[in-house]
Amino acid sequence: MPKLHKQYISIALFLLGMIVSACDDTEFVPEYAIEVPENLGDFLPQNERNLITEKGVLLGEKIFFDQRFSSNGKVSCASCHKPEKAFTDGVALSNLGVSGKALHRNSPTLANIAWADGLFWDGGALNLESLSFGPLTHVDEMNNDLDSLVGWLSDDPDYYPLFMEVFPNLGVSSASISRALAQFQRSLISANSKYDQYARADKNIFSSAEKRGLQLFTQHCSSCHQSDHFTDYSYHNNGLDSVFTDTSFEEVFKGRYRITRDPEDLGKYKTPTLRNIALTAPYMHDGRFPTLESVLLHYAEGVQKSETLSPLLKEGGKVGIKLSHQEQSDIIEFLHTLTDKEFINKY
Repeated sequence: MPKLHKQYISIALFLLGMIVSACDDTEFVPEYAIEVPENLGDFLPQNERNLITEKGVLLGEKIFFDQRFSSNGKVSCASCHKPEKAFTDGVALSNLGVSGKALHRNSPTLANIAWADGLFWDGGALNLESLSFGPLTHVDEMNNDLDSLVGWLSDDPDYYPLFMEVFPNLGVSSASISRALAQFQRSLISANSKYDQYARADKNIFSSAEKRGLQLFTQHCSSCHQSDHFTDYSYHNNGLDSVFTDTSFEEVFKGRYRITRDPEDLGKYKTPTLRNIALTAPYMHDGRFPTLESVLLHYAEGVQKSETLSPLLKEGGKVGIKLSHQEQSDIIEFLHTLTDKEFINKY
């Protein structure tokens, strides 16, 4: 696992002038500084057509928590991405949307989502700018109409001037709604956990069990949950199922295959970050495991064979990861050190 550096570096994101052309709606971006921990890569990944501004982040935050963006006025983005649960919802398959019907996928954390390459469990959204359209319009989530939203916001004395200030070229539009939400989500940086304190300077902060857990985690888990992001942002079949039968229209139970149509991607899902993992139960793309104990037990005893099973789970001719009960317990002790209380208490 790469070594952490001690200091934070402040990055100034700025655009010196406005570039205007017939096909370019890039906005002028005043200087705005966000502290990015050096161990997360020294920089904040951005969309060059939607560079972060302070007021853009604040507008996105306002939208994120506003229930009026749903058709019944009772559901916001935060309904399924609650700050106190590290921007998850604590439900296996969320039924917190407008219809009350359970969705097909577990709500993932938004922590450090700026670094994600491909979004949703199968990578179906290319970037944060395209991510929000699905939840905003899905009949079982917020069930709204983009044209109706634009009409309401254009007449709203509170929102309208904010949009015009942040996005003077776009004004109020579906694009500016998604861009504001994207800016807010890129600002959701979690990197001040007990683990981070340990790695940066305080080697005495860990208990013996946490130190053993870190060693075991590095040995058995860090191939997929890499670096201090605790994910490789890639897709793996981690042995949840042996067959992948799905005759539904959306084919959500076939994993990455739904997007690529490559049989090699059957049963593969994005590796989730483990930051704040103690707060984001239940686990996996369908929320099938209620506790961290059940997750570790799966890897030790429950991995299912299939053609696309990750090679990392069948090394030495054996399926799964051999872990004693004590080793599983130690890994869980370490995973609890990834909780960032400052992050979850910020909103």
